[in-house]
Amino acid sequence: MRRFALFQTIFATLLLVFLMWPALAQQGTKMDPNAKTMTIEGAVRDLACPVQNRAGTATSFSLKCTLDCVGHGSPIIILTKDGHIYFPISPDMPDSSQREKMMPFVGKYVQATGAVFDRKGTRAIAITQIKELTNVHFDTSAE
Repeated sequence: MRRFALFQTIFATLLLVFLMWPALAQQGTKMDPNAKTMTIEGAVRDLACPVQNRAGTATSFSLKCTLDCVGHGSPIIILTKDGHIYFPISPDMPDSSQREKMMPFVGKYVQATGAVFDRKGTRAIAITQIKELTNVHFDTSAE
């Protein structure tokens, strides 16, 4: 009987967490709990190349250049198909580096969800979920 009661309690707790998860995931950040949550798609790249070379896009860029720039410390960003640049930030204050979290996605096309911020054209996203989109065709041999 005790095992069954324990199982019921665990099951009820998991069900509650599962049902509440969408509401919990929409809570913005500690600094701005009302921040809008969005999902964006784009290439995880270095900042320098797309800013200086407008021919580079989210689907056509030099992977070698991107890896070289990131390897030398260039900030990592997400460049969307419409040309918007998003800086990954943490949901906490003080902010913490997102570099380690983003490194596995450099040179890949991703879908990222999180609280988004826009201040005079500078965009940031506090990523809560990120995954590679393998069905997007892009050319990483461009100059």
